[in-house]
Parts: sequence; structure tokens; C-alpha cells
Amino acid sequence: MSGLFVAIGDSFTEGVGDWDPRLPNGVRGWADRVAKQLSKDDPAWRYANLAVRSRRLGRIVQEQVEPALAMEPSVITFYAGGNDIMEVRQDMGRLLDNYTAAVRRLASSGARVLLFTGFDVPVHPILEPMKRRNWIFNQRVRELAAEHAGDGVELVDYWTWDAYQDRRLWDTDKLHMNRAGHRYMAIQVLNLLGVRHQLVFEPFGPRERPGLRDAVVRDAEWMRQWVLPMFGRKLRGITLGDALQPRWPDPVRPADGLKRLHRKRQRLTMNAS
Repeated sequence: MSGLFVAIGDSFTEGVGDWDPRLPNGVRGWADRVAKQLSKDDPAWRYANLAVRSRRLGRIVQEQVEPALAMEPSVITFYAGGNDIMEVRQDMGRLLDNYTAAVRRLASSGARVLLFTGFDVPVHPILEPMKRRNWIFNQRVRELAAEHAGDGVELVDYWTWDAYQDRRLWDTDKLHMNRAGHRYMAIQVLNLLGVRHQLVFEPFGPRERPGLRDAVVRDAEWMRQWVLPMFGRKLRGITLGDALQPRWPDPVRPADGLKRLHRKRQRLTMNAS
């Protein structure tokens, strides 16, 4: 059965870590992969992706929730709050209240709504307070999924998947999935939706455990390249998504080829200018 799949959220849903310069914003991601497989099952499926990296919950609700619902989707995926948790000062009570209100708005739409817990990413001890917030947040996500199960809300319990303990599913920033990680996520979402698909995940061989010296060097480089710049941006009030637009703001037919659709959109933009 065909329908409209709308993905809303932040970098997780935009596709950061699954880099592809042939697609909007230079990424592909699990949502594109899900949409493509939906179209293989039925070419009439349409797809929109409103997610933008670095977006906090407030802007996601303001900019994405109502536009998504106006499209009258049959499936909505909603992942938001991760960037809020990473704030140095965060009122978790207010964050959870705002997230709850957003979920209840989505649940009232009649669409099938997928919520996601956040993965317990291994982090440097300096970021441990963020992990405790993540635990609290995930518990609320689970409660809401159970509360609204009768409204078509389902849980993608990312937190519990042991596969993501393997660093080979993560990009170099340790915060975003890489191509393999996004592919694995797409498979899990498709399985939850009960959709036939052609995606296969090839298990890795045994994990390599770096020695203590290599681990220290790697952590220091990670702090220099990713963590310190991230907090620097937060202090300056800027984000990586400030200059970006949603990748697929209007419904497209993945059966027509997402790369082909992007090239066509680029040509139209160039001709208009």
C-alpha cells in the first residue's frame, strides 16, 4: 500500500555521517534508504525530509511539525532533543514537556508515528552529564510510545541495539552514524514497518581493540577536531545547519530516482538565477 513518508528532526534524520555529494546537503542517510525501499515495494510512495542538522527541539516543532502534518502523511518519523541535551545549561523538565506536547500533536494526526530513543554513545568523561540526561530523555520517549500505542505511535529503541557498540558503525565524530550505521538503521525501521526490502547488513569481523596509547591519541584528536569546535559554536550561538535548507521539503517520488531528482532541482535553481 502506498502513502507519504515524512521524516522530521535533526542531523540523525538528515543523514549526517552518510556522506554523498550527489544528494541534497551532501548526505544520504537512513531515511532516504527507507524511502527508496518503500518505493521498490510500491512506486507510488512519496517522501519528504524536513530534518536539518543541529536543530533543537523548539525549532523542529516550529518549522517542521505543522508543515509535515499539512502534507497528510501516512508515516512520520520523529527524532528530536539530542542537540538540546548537549546544551551546557538545559532545563530537562521544560525539554520533556515540549517533547511530550510535540508527540501528542503528532499522535493526534492519525499517521503512523515512529519515535526513537537516543543511543548511549561512549563519550569522554567530560560529557558524562549529557549521558545522564539521555537516560532521562529515553525513559520519557518509551513512556510516550506506550501511552500512545493505540494512536499508531511505535518505538524504535535505538538505545538497546548492541550492534552500535561497534565503533565501525560510527563516523569520526563519534556522534553520528556512518554509512554502515545508517544502512543498519534503515533495515531496522523497514522491519518495524513490516515492509519488504532488499537491504542487507553484512556483519563485521571481530572488533579490533586499540592499545592504550592509540586510544589516548585518538581521544585527544577527537576532542580537538570535534568536541572543542562544537562547544565553540555553541558559545558563539551558531550551528552547522544555519545555512542549510531541508533536503526534501516537498514530497517527491523516490521511484523517480533521488539523485536524478536532485540534479533536476539543481538545474532549475541555476536557470532561475
